[in-house]
Amino acid sequence: MNKTQSRELAIREDNGIAVVLLWNPKEDSLSVSVDDSRTGDRFELRVDRARALDAFYHPFAYAA
Repeated sequence: MNKTQSRELAIREDNGIAVVLLWNPKEDSLSVSVDDSRTGDRFELRVDRARALDAFYHPFAYAA
């Protein structure tokens, strides 16, 4: 997903890990982006609307 088209809906940071809930209005899709500044690991996953907040609060469970 192209982040330049996405809008931030929510963000949280804790212990070097930033989690962002993003909405892409052009595609009308949601995704969760995770960036671990301690390790340099990052990933983004597309999520279903019904599970968006759960994925935002538990992104590692959805990435598994």
